[in-house]
Amino acid sequence: MTQLVEHKTGTALVDDYDAICRVLRLCTEGEATGDREKLEEAFHPDARMFGSLAGERYDVPIQELFDLAVSAPADRGNYRARILSVQQTGDAAFAAVAEEGYWGTVSFIDYLSLAKIDGTWKIVNKTFAHTGGEPPDLG
Repeated sequence: MTQLVEHKTGTALVDDYDAICRVLRLCTEGEATGDREKLEEAFHPDARMFGSLAGERYDVPIQELFDLAVSAPADRGNYRARILSVQQTGDAAFAAVAEEGYWGTVSFIDYLSLAKIDGTWKIVNKTFAHTGGEPPDLG
């Protein structure tokens, strides 16, 4: 895992990095299992999601991701997610996450913007790229 972190020095750097990674894991675990509570903990309520899946745009309020995860959890037996990178400066951070085996065969790269608000890291934006596989009928 590549990490590029800019911050003060000392334990604040490690504490923030660990807190950011925890939020990223809440996001991927929530999507994998359809756990709305984990997703609500990971994302700011005003967050949005942007991306295209099999030619259809999903530029939507984050609640639509929550609804999709609950109705069609990502893990169908071979889902994997990895944090590829984290960059942080002060109260702003950016992360890249790879997801494979989403709904069995679909792969994504997610770019997540995070903000530390009132001492808590939250994902404020998710932009994703569909990098492989055919999604199931989600209708």
